[in-house]
Amino acid sequence: MNTKSYAIVTASYWGFTLTDGALRMLVLLHFHALGYSPVSLAFLFLLYEFCGVLTNLLGGWLGSRTGLKFTLYAGLTLQVLALVMLSLMNPAWATALSVSYVMTSQALSGIAKDLTKMSSKSAVKLLVADQSGALFKWVSILTGSKNALKGVGFLLGGVLLTWLGFQGALWAMAGGLALVLLASLIYLKQDMGKTKQKVKFNQLFSKSREINWLSAARLFLFASRDVWFVVALPVFLKESLGWSFNQVGSFMAAWVIGYGFVQAAAPKFVRKTDPNQAAVTWAGILAITTAALAVAIMLDFHPVASLLSGLALFGIVFAVNSAVHSYLILNFTNDDEVALNVGFYYMGNAWGRLLGTLLSGVMFLVGGLTACLWTSAAMVVLATLLTVPLRKDSTP
Repeated sequence: MNTKSYAIVTASYWGFTLTDGALRMLVLLHFHALGYSPVSLAFLFLLYEFCGVLTNLLGGWLGSRTGLKFTLYAGLTLQVLALVMLSLMNPAWATALSVSYVMTSQALSGIAKDLTKMSSKSAVKLLVADQSGALFKWVSILTGSKNALKGVGFLLGGVLLTWLGFQGALWAMAGGLALVLLASLIYLKQDMGKTKQKVKFNQLFSKSREINWLSAARLFLFASRDVWFVVALPVFLKESLGWSFNQVGSFMAAWVIGYGFVQAAAPKFVRKTDPNQAAVTWAGILAITTAALAVAIMLDFHPVASLLSGLALFGIVFAVNSAVHSYLILNFTNDDEVALNVGFYYMGNAWGRLLGTLLSGVMFLVGGLTACLWTSAAMVVLATLLTVPLRKDSTP
């Protein structure tokens, strides 16, 4: 294992993740305070998610031709530009212009996120030798620590909005991430991910059976999370429970941090189980958990206690599901095609986030948090069914 390169890639991903989580909370809370409806808030993130779809597909192809260092640096640079661009928004602009401007800046951020994620996840396959489950361990650590820091980013977003205001918070994050970019440019020396042969564009869609099924399952798995997490939950906490910005940010942060720690420890949960079977089993548990939470909220059964405990259990089970998926995609691909296959897989992830983000605003408007949770449960059932055909032996 190349420890130095792994540490630099991970640190770069961590720096990006802090700004990504904080930016999500900043935009959500700031524009909710300005009076934007749940559907309008969802639209602010649509281009962010849609650009993620295109970026994962084309980014994998680009990474295979130019190497993963280039795509990693490009992702960090675009995020700095997106933060600076958003800070220049004028509150006096008309609503339509403001929404279009924010959507454009979020589009840049979406491209940045998926370039950085694809580069970092692909690099793990190339930097870690898969001996005695090492690949499962290190990809879980990378993914889990990233999500824990995203939770810290949620908290940071609420705190910075309170302390520095919208524009000041954006400038502070842009400056911090620029330093991370500079450090990675100086210290990351190893070339990674460039294919030996030029990849044709039509090869982007030529995937193995396992990768196709897993990518489809990933789509519905992440749609099931974002359909209540992106818009519905924070708006519910603010409007129905009367929580402050800091309380909402702190709760979201605690949930994602806990989720990240569980994800990092996921190999311990499935140590004696074939990961293919684990993907089916844990997805089934997640479907039952989500449906039970929806019933509790629908029947108004101690709603606050049910919501908080139910979301904690959802986070634990979802984290294990996500970690198993993240390992399987690396196990199903070879070193020479890792950027292409990981990019294709995370394109499914991005489609799921896009679908979940849109439905989060729509379903909350139609039927509140209960409708979002029932939609989530249905999507988890689909994700479970799509993991059943996985047959390749992938025991770590």
